[in-house]
Amino acid sequence: MIKDSILNHLIELRSRLLKVFALFVVLSIVGIPFASEVYTFIASPLMDLLPDGSTMIATEVASPFMAPIKLVLYVALLLSMPWLFYQIWMFVSPGLYKGEKKLTAPLMLSTIILFFCGVSFAFFIVCPIIFKFFIGMAPENIQVMTDINQYLSFIFKLLFAFGIAFEIPIATIIIVKSGLATKESLKSARPYLIILFLVIGMLLTPPDIFSQLFLAVPMWLLFEIGILFSSNKK
Repeated sequence: MIKDSILNHLIELRSRLLKVFALFVVLSIVGIPFASEVYTFIASPLMDLLPDGSTMIATEVASPFMAPIKLVLYVALLLSMPWLFYQIWMFVSPGLYKGEKKLTAPLMLSTIILFFCGVSFAFFIVCPIIFKFFIGMAPENIQVMTDINQYLSFIFKLLFAFGIAFEIPIATIIIVKSGLATKESLKSARPYLIILFLVIGMLLTPPDIFSQLFLAVPMWLLFEIGILFSSNKK
């Protein structure tokens, strides 16, 4: 009986993950014809700050062809995240109590909104500040010419890191609401959590103090917001 129940859950999980993968494939195929336009948009935070005469470079033979394809796959994965969040919520919702199910829709909507808020914050605010600092620190006799593959890896690592980090209020509310912790215990653990946020910022962002702080500080503030809106399990 238990084995059948576990098997049914695994089958349902596989089905939902396949739906996410199907959307990812469709978005990738649709995006390929627009790879050049997407690249121009994604590269704009750096290209707008490069000195005259500087540009992106391709250091590998296949990079001019593979980089746009890689970019389209990254963007397709990014756009598939709301569908992934929806499938996750639909997978766990049958196991929730009636009162908890009422929170499913607002929490799911908040999850999607916060994810894209994190991505937008990283792309429109954090990236330009970081790139401006890096370019400004370059010696006069060094011409800034960034490799296209390195740039894509750098920026999408930041985008996904900030998108996931902005889910902290949702995670905090769920932890408190489920009874895994209380508001008071989380408040008392605040100093340790701040250190944890700094470590996460160090692991998920490029190896510079600015991007680490740009991630760690919002994580702390979002944690405080989660504490503010959470309520202990009755």
